[in-house]
Amino acid sequence: MTSGITKPIYVLNGPNLNLLGQREPGIYGAQTLADVEAECIAFGKEHGFDVICHQSNHEGDLVGWIHEAGEKGSGVAINAGAYTHTSIALYDAIKGVDVPIVELHISNIHARESFRHHSMIAAACLGQICGFGTDGYTLGLRALAKYLSR
Repeated sequence: MTSGITKPIYVLNGPNLNLLGQREPGIYGAQTLADVEAECIAFGKEHGFDVICHQSNHEGDLVGWIHEAGEKGSGVAINAGAYTHTSIALYDAIKGVDVPIVELHISNIHARESFRHHSMIAAACLGQICGFGTDGYTLGLRALAKYLSR
């Protein structure tokens, strides 16, 4: 797939995802965030586009990067972590930019605690990928690249 994508795709990670590889490996796996980011960057390179990765435990940082992606990017793949279930600010930021955004989750949020079943951001996103472990990141990038190449 040669993309023709000229602006980078952002991969954004929310709270506690900096603990990948050590936090609940039975749910989130053994890969670290650095491993996931390296796979995303390599996937982008292989498919002809740049990937910019950011992680923060602070909601405002994620809002700022969504705004930045709206100006400088082609799209966003976001794992908002727990903010998925609580953040109207992220929903508003996603609605406020004119780039496609895919929501990602490592675990299947619909098979977990009931408070994780509802996503505040899903309605603002192009789609949602969950339950495929860290492979969901490259699935999300593939989906965005296909969508953008149409």
